[in-house]
Amino acid sequence: MKSYIEERAVEIANYIIQNNATVRQAAKKYGISKSTVHKDCTERLEQVNPSLAAEVRKVLDVNKSERHIRGGLATKEKYLHQQYT
Repeated sequence: MKSYIEERAVEIANYIIQNNATVRQAAKKYGISKSTVHKDCTERLEQVNPSLAAEVRKVLDVNKSERHIRGGLATKEKYLHQQYT
């Protein structure tokens, strides 16, 4: 694996842990796809730094368990701001 990919994986993992960020937020911040963020944090990071990979996995698991709630809140917010004619 190229060194810049390893560095990116560690940097993204640290960002996710420090900010309790979602994969989508990290992808937007670093200008890469959600798939790349996910692959960096699960597969590539495991080879580079297993302990950091375990920490970021905890945050990602919490985010995954809460995503249906976030989606419902976003939909509710959308319809509260929508004007009816």
